[in-house]
Amino acid sequence: MVATFAHTVAMNDPSRLIELGRAVIETEMAAIAQLVTRIDASFVEACRHIMACRGRTVVIGMGKSGHIGGKIAATLASTGTPAFFVHPGEANHGDLGMITAGDVVLALSNSGETDEIVSLLPIIKRLGIPLIALTGSSTSTLARAATVSIDVSVEREACPLGLAPTASTTAALAMGDAIAIALLEARGFRKEDFALSHPGGYLGRRLLLRVEDVMHTGAQMPRVETDTLLAAALVEMTQKGLGTTAIVDADNRVLGIFTDGDVRRALDAGIDVHRASVGSVMTRGGKTIGPDALAAEALQMMETHKINALLVTDKNQCLLGVLNMHDLLRARVV
Repeated sequence: MVATFAHTVAMNDPSRLIELGRAVIETEMAAIAQLVTRIDASFVEACRHIMACRGRTVVIGMGKSGHIGGKIAATLASTGTPAFFVHPGEANHGDLGMITAGDVVLALSNSGETDEIVSLLPIIKRLGIPLIALTGSSTSTLARAATVSIDVSVEREACPLGLAPTASTTAALAMGDAIAIALLEARGFRKEDFALSHPGGYLGRRLLLRVEDVMHTGAQMPRVETDTLLAAALVEMTQKGLGTTAIVDADNRVLGIFTDGDVRRALDAGIDVHRASVGSVMTRGGKTIGPDALAAEALQMMETHKINALLVTDKNQCLLGVLNMHDLLRARVV
């Protein structure tokens, strides 16, 4: 009854809810701030063990620490450090075989006395592999058994009852991120490397997709020769549906481009579309790009020059394809 009454009072008092929310954030900010001085020789040693690892970094943790451990493993794996999470309960019942002699174990336990992790320590020692501990107790069983122990203790949890892991899990997560990003820099990990592990994401599409992957070629490519009547060029543009056509010579070398804008200008000038050649009204040259260029580069060119289409050519200016803004939109580069 008391708990229900307190809950009702809090819900009916917006200022109290704001006060509680801000108190949690402030407590967790303080917990993270305390970690700055703990980036020390132990942190360096932990990073060196992971860098020297011939296998993978195996992250273990129970309960909320396990959830944090899963996120740390994912961050390591996506930033150039092969890693995966193993549930210590499952490891005690068969999954321990996933840990091999060439690995490094990163164990998370705020108390440092988690039974499921402590029971694995003799096996880890027998394998002779480095054990890195993220723990809130430097005198715990885990800390004493570890090759390297990093202090992630907090003065208090953000939970007013002091029970729910809040500030302690935030501190462990922040330290895990610090390790992952320090290793990223040490390995010379680049944006392109990140994209390779995220091919379906926005960054992957921007960094990996090339012009040749999205351009129109062959029969889909609008093109006419310079002496083609303007009326026939309009038919070509309409049939191919790209709002433009390339103008080429007999050897397929690009001479210019004819766009919807050129059509409007020609009509405004009173040009007879049945008598004039497209070469007489085309935009000479036009912007071109190579097939190996990144699609993001094509987007930048279009935005810079305020155009909606590009001709794709080889080093001899022979036409290879046509690309427009809609192609980039469909590829989700924009």
